[in-house]
Amino acid sequence: MKKISIVIPAHNEEGNVALVHQKIKEVFDGLSNYDFEIIFINDGSRDNTQQKLEELSAKYDEVKFIEFSRNFGHQPAVKAGMDNADGNAVISMDGDLQHPPELIPEMIQKWEEGFDIVYTIRTYPKQISYFKRKTSDFFYKILSSLSDVNLTKGGGSDFRLMDANTVEVMRKFNEDDLFLRGLTSWMGFKQTGIDFTANERIAGESSYNLKKMVTFAFTGITAFSVKPLYIAAYLGFLFSALSVVGYGFYVIYSFIAKTEISGWASLIMTIVFFGGLQLIILGIMGIYLGKIFKQVKERPNYIIKNKNF
Repeated sequence: MKKISIVIPAHNEEGNVALVHQKIKEVFDGLSNYDFEIIFINDGSRDNTQQKLEELSAKYDEVKFIEFSRNFGHQPAVKAGMDNADGNAVISMDGDLQHPPELIPEMIQKWEEGFDIVYTIRTYPKQISYFKRKTSDFFYKILSSLSDVNLTKGGGSDFRLMDANTVEVMRKFNEDDLFLRGLTSWMGFKQTGIDFTANERIAGESSYNLKKMVTFAFTGITAFSVKPLYIAAYLGFLFSALSVVGYGFYVIYSFIAKTEISGWASLIMTIVFFGGLQLIILGIMGIYLGKIFKQVKERPNYIIKNKNF
């Protein structure tokens, strides 16, 4: 029998872990040729998630857990699950049941057909806010245009199946700012996508607010491309040329017309504008320098406090 490892990050998911285990177990009850394990990663939860996981693992042999020493984030949690999984294939999914377990048989079927990576293409139900849907689409459009990876619209979900060989490659990455969606695309291999409609969260509240989404977007863009640095350089050349040409004509006109160049308002606006532009460029450079600063320290992506396997 082939073994499938299910990796599920859990941050304050005490109301969901038992339900998601039940749903997955029901799916595998209908897959007689496959064994499975569920690896929950408790990513610094402040509720009773750890207690629920210990109760589940004591009752069901297929339930395993990893407890982090603190909250390290969603991407390190997924990476930890992959690092500790030993299945012939690994499926990563969220613990709030927005990723439907009913899709697992189709993912396994695609894997059996010879695909190394089976990713999912997410669409949102009508209940999801217009703002959420549009910002998600905008994120992938910007990421694809500014980085060296091509993520299809809605194809950046962390709900995916990876063959054991591709997981072994993923384990070798030691990047500080993990962006697994981009890494999966960058790795290559034989890939295919499956459409699905995201369910509503069953219990609890999402920890992905607008600030985290923006930070995640910057992580994805700067992790796979230096295009923002080139854009900053191009902007510098462009506005320098515009300022020389524009103010050059103004000075020549004033000299010929013999008009007084008071220039106070235009001077202030110019200083403010170019001062802001310089700060933006320095900020872009600072992001990359910060990444280098963190990377050279070679700190681990996560610290395991406890696990039951």
